[in-house]
Amino acid sequence: MEKNESKILIFGGTGYTGSYMVKASIKLGHPTYVFSRPNSNKIEMINELQSMGAIIVKGKIDEHDKLVSLLREVDVVISALPYPQVFDQLKILEAIKVAGNIKRFLPSDFGVEEDRVSVLPPFEAFLEKKKKVRRAIEAANIPYTFVSANCCGAYFVNYLLQPSEQKEEITVYGTGEAKAVLNYEDDVGIFSIKVATDPRTCNRVVIYRPTANIISQNELISMWEKKKGKTFNKVHVSEEEMVTLSETLPYPQNIPISIMHSIFIKGVTTNFDLGENEIEASALYPDLNLTTIDELLDMFLHDPPKPAYAALE
Repeated sequence: MEKNESKILIFGGTGYTGSYMVKASIKLGHPTYVFSRPNSNKIEMINELQSMGAIIVKGKIDEHDKLVSLLREVDVVISALPYPQVFDQLKILEAIKVAGNIKRFLPSDFGVEEDRVSVLPPFEAFLEKKKKVRRAIEAANIPYTFVSANCCGAYFVNYLLQPSEQKEEITVYGTGEAKAVLNYEDDVGIFSIKVATDPRTCNRVVIYRPTANIISQNELISMWEKKKGKTFNKVHVSEEEMVTLSETLPYPQNIPISIMHSIFIKGVTTNFDLGENEIEASALYPDLNLTTIDELLDMFLHDPPKPAYAALE
């Protein structure tokens, strides 16, 4: 156990991003609680996390008194709830206010830095809900850390290159030159637990933007072609096509194309300088051995992670 261990409660801990945070929390020696619905169908994941040492707490977020009692047993709260449950975090916030003991709350951000980006309307509406949660946390004077993890590396490599499909062509959004930040999910988990328990990040925004993880689509495809020893056909989707799709596709199908536009056309994960209340995560932990994009592509070459496209479909 670490000397400064914290009891950490994670909502959404059986989901895609949340499971990495649970595993990281256990790895870093923190007593780790996972809040799970009584009727959750994530049986396999629950069993896996439990076998690693996670404490599974069954309950519903609208069970206010139960939530308050649970919160009084922990120090840090991390929400990795999926987008449809974004406003459920306001119920968590109300319980945190009553409990009165939580040292840090990380809401479910973990994507682009929503307070700093300009995006197409469908994605803006998506982010607006997350901003409302941030403003509510600030107004409640609850100690927080807001996190921008940018792009989950394995997720986006799967989405962009589709290595399991054995296709001869790769879709390129725009010119393929915009830079994006791809962080391997294990590293996102470790970063998130570290910043959740770090006094330097209290009431700050932490952005996961290691220099080595900044890459364009064209550079990513070139690296992949070298590893595969072949050349792929590049099918370009223009910015105009993407904007039109964002305007004509029904909700929620208009959100994924708007997200791809923001990242791979506008470059929103890299196109602004950090402000005085923002910290770059790798600068806080220079000794942390992060997974490089080259290493990530090697994983896909030899033992590819399964696709998990739910958030972009």
